Amino acid sequence: MDVGVLQVIAIVVAAFVTLTAVALFVRTIASFVTIFRLGQPATRSDAPGTRTVTLVREFLGHTRMARKPVVAVAHWGVMLGFILLTTTLATAYGQLFDPHFALPLIGHWPPYIWLAELFGWFTVLGIIVLIAVRQRTHPRTLGRRSRFWGSTFWQAYVVEFVILGVGICIVLLRGLESALGRATGADWADLVHFPTTSWVGRFFDGLSVGALENAIVVVALVKILISMGWMITVAVTPTMGVAWHRFLAFFNIWFKRHADGRTSLAELQPITVKGEPLDFEQIEELDEDAALGVGKVEDFTWKGLLDFSTCTECGRCQEQCPAWNTEKPLSPKMVVLNLRNHHHAKAPWLLADEEHREAAAGALTGHAGGALPAKLHGIPAGAVREAQRELVGATEGDPTVPDGGAVIDPDVLWSCTTCGACVEQCPVDIEHVDAIVDMRRYQTLIESAFPSELGGLFKNLENKGNPWGMNARLRMDWAKDLPFEVPMAGGDVEDLAEVDYLFWVGCAGAFEDRAKKTTRAVAELLHTAGVSFAVLGDGETCTGDPARRAGNEFLFQMLAMQNVEVLKEVNATKIVVTCAHCFNTIKNEYPQVGGQFEVVHHTQLLNKLVREKRLTPVARPDQADTSGVASTAATVTYHDPCYLGRHNQVYAPPRELLGALPGVELTEMPRHGEKSFCCGAGGARMWMEEKLGTRINLNRTEEAIATGADRIAIGCPFCRVMLSDGLTQKQSEGTREDIEVVDVAQMLLAAVRRGEDARQA
Repeated sequence: MDVGVLQVIAIVVAAFVTLTAVALFVRTIASFVTIFRLGQPATRSDAPGTRTVTLVREFLGHTRMARKPVVAVAHWGVMLGFILLTTTLATAYGQLFDPHFALPLIGHWPPYIWLAELFGWFTVLGIIVLIAVRQRTHPRTLGRRSRFWGSTFWQAYVVEFVILGVGICIVLLRGLESALGRATGADWADLVHFPTTSWVGRFFDGLSVGALENAIVVVALVKILISMGWMITVAVTPTMGVAWHRFLAFFNIWFKRHADGRTSLAELQPITVKGEPLDFEQIEELDEDAALGVGKVEDFTWKGLLDFSTCTECGRCQEQCPAWNTEKPLSPKMVVLNLRNHHHAKAPWLLADEEHREAAAGALTGHAGGALPAKLHGIPAGAVREAQRELVGATEGDPTVPDGGAVIDPDVLWSCTTCGACVEQCPVDIEHVDAIVDMRRYQTLIESAFPSELGGLFKNLENKGNPWGMNARLRMDWAKDLPFEVPMAGGDVEDLAEVDYLFWVGCAGAFEDRAKKTTRAVAELLHTAGVSFAVLGDGETCTGDPARRAGNEFLFQMLAMQNVEVLKEVNATKIVVTCAHCFNTIKNEYPQVGGQFEVVHHTQLLNKLVREKRLTPVARPDQADTSGVASTAATVTYHDPCYLGRHNQVYAPPRELLGALPGVELTEMPRHGEKSFCCGAGGARMWMEEKLGTRINLNRTEEAIATGADRIAIGCPFCRVMLSDGLTQKQSEGTREDIEVVDVAQMLLAAVRRGEDARQA
């Protein structure tokens, strides 16, 4: 075919497809803005400069993706290729008009050419690696163990085909350009200008100039059709997260909770009404229709709605989730996808006026059967049906992916331990835990629809100030028979400025027998190191952590304000705690109710004291235990508490303490640090029966036992209870009896105390 005729056909086809693609794409972008604005207000625009630096760091550094190095490198090449190679798309349009076309100003400038070739090959090789990863971990072979379980595969295949196709077209065009340059005697047709694609061009040597020009026009058109076909596909499929994250992720990262880039964990956000934190003292003045939590999808903030549409369906959250890994119906990924699909399906209803909504709902109710019309009073019938669905309630079919009934099943909602593994792993900064707790808040405060066991928890917290319903007068029982007096703030010590620390014992540390051992060990170590401290005794109540994670924000606020008032009365400024949950709540959440304190975890303080030589561990594992405290051991494995590690990034101090124990070897579990597996107690799960799947604490205990360690060290009383219970069960099934679950502080005390005994002898 004559080159001119082919060019005319190619130009007409490309122009039609491009105009269609751009029009649809712009329409969908406008639609995104409109439907995101259906959400509640949220302020996420502070410190714009810091946010921009965070975005650039996460984008170019691939800081989240780096947790899977091979995938990270491949994705980095594909991602930058997608951006940088837009210039090759511009070149392709020019080549339809003139096969010899080169970009103005840039032309055949070698640095640009090297970059284009590098990322052309990077795109091809990178997407092949990603295709291989998806196929190797496909659900057809791994079932639920695949992180891609539940992801929409046809969408992923479209994206992979497009990237591979575009990459191949780029390489082919470069080869054809080099062959055309040689055929016409151009001085730029050399290895300097085609360092990695000149060999491709050799396959076309011998073709006439006209044939090469035709080939360039055809390949350029194919490249354009693939690119524009992709744009049309994503434009008509706004729920195609595997494609849309390329655009939305930039905004989602920029608008993340913390401008400095910290993971959106630690403190939960307070309930907001119209974008402002709810003042519980003015609760009576609220509008009747004000939502406490999230009862409908439009109750999420606009950032929450943006979260849902940004999901890439990569399944990293699902892969790490303790509930999913123990056969429960909760998959953080599927929660997000179900909410995303519901939001998009319901959007036309939300955008309609009240008159049309009422008429459409009435028409749906009165429909006698048969096929529904496409629209009911101007609203798509599907949107009218979607609007009638409960957000949380009984579902039909698989509760993870319901095919009817409510959007989110209660078993899904209440399986969450709020461990934060999903948020920690998400490469686009989706805030799963906030969404789950917000839905729990509505269920608890408005619907009174929560697991029955939580009723007793709430009653005990409200009436007795602790989850077990124990009498406050028993809070000092842990200190009986200690060889020194434990001073109480407000009694023995009027002003806490007189001592170094307030020792916040916590409910578990005061009432739970196993946790009492940790409390005593910490008190003895502080006394030995010459650190003065006082406790609140019966003036201490629960921090409110389990109430807040269970959605009872009223009860949390009551407990938190009561504790803050007491702490201010005794002039507390520096607080040491043994419970990871108390640590997180006092440190990160009490500032929301006016309590600003310097809070350290006991492992942090004890590690500091060891480094300063104020505590000296000298006992070796083979020394006999004569002290009555848990002994050290030759091998130990450490379990990271979720609320100490992932939520607060305290990983090193406990390990440094264990490393300071003479003759003790730390053996890490496969899942440790930021990937540590939950014990199963968080999110108020400590007080709920685990009726679905297998037990989370058993899963973690088995992993700890498999290391062969003699001791399972912990740094949180919740973890101690769960892992001790798991170990007891495993030992009843034949696991060796000499394994023990102990707090890091107990191991340190054993070594320090024996050292003192040796010196006295």
